Amino acid sequence: MAGYRRQLYRDDAVVLRAQKLGESDRIITLLTRRHGRLRAVARGIRRTTSKFGARLEPFGHVDLQLAGDPKGNLGSSLHTVSQVEGIDLYGRRFLGDYSRYTAASAIAETAERLTPVEREPSLRLFQLTLGALRALAEGSHATTLVLDAYLLRGMTLAGWAPALIACAVCGTPGRHRAFSVPAGGAVCPDCRPPGAAHPAPATIDLMSALATGDWRVADATETGVRRECSGLVAAHLQWHLERALRSLPLVDRGAPAAGPAPPPRAGGTGADGVSRGRTE
Repeated sequence: MAGYRRQLYRDDAVVLRAQKLGESDRIITLLTRRHGRLRAVARGIRRTTSKFGARLEPFGHVDLQLAGDPKGNLGSSLHTVSQVEGIDLYGRRFLGDYSRYTAASAIAETAERLTPVEREPSLRLFQLTLGALRALAEGSHATTLVLDAYLLRGMTLAGWAPALIACAVCGTPGRHRAFSVPAGGAVCPDCRPPGAAHPAPATIDLMSALATGDWRVADATETGVRRECSGLVAAHLQWHLERALRSLPLVDRGAPAAGPAPPPRAGGTGADGVSRGRTE
């Protein structure tokens, strides 16, 4: 567009991903506070003389000055990073910790998948993602609990929250023993479809605690309950996303990680290699 000059604007963001571009540049995927998810070119970031290369590594909370139209109406869809300051570079705290690093990767990938439209503001998802990465960096709760809490609350924001305190089909209140991913969560005996899982009651309690932020209950759970909870959460998320998350099978849940597989559809073993509980 003749005479067009790219405007400058500021925002703070979580760095979700970095991809190589040419010999010295990178495309940085950002989840920003006010402008949603966007991509920006960081020129010369891979050179040893780059002033802000380390500040744009994944999982960091940064303050940026970007060049481009914040509404995406003019010019390229790729913005350009002109300045960046680190607010808290969480990734530095767990680069050598496989469990926390892979959980952070799953959080970042989920955040990207839950924002399919670029430059569509999503303040609550930004705050949720930032809080989850901060919790991983601080190590205040078990890694798998932080990840599953993030996935459950992210699904709530997307409108995919599993039913936990009432039947997903008929709405009958109460603690129901069966759980069906296609049906939308816990189901009563009358609505239970074939293949529904039957997790332990403590597993449903843990899912409820993570969804509501009751860390006293969540922190007191046993490893087996956490693993079963992770399997149900992963299956529910990937059912709605309609394909598996690449990073989720790599998360250390206290058992060997399985390789990539098609998205889970109901009981049995899902894409993350975790048991879904008993089925009938």
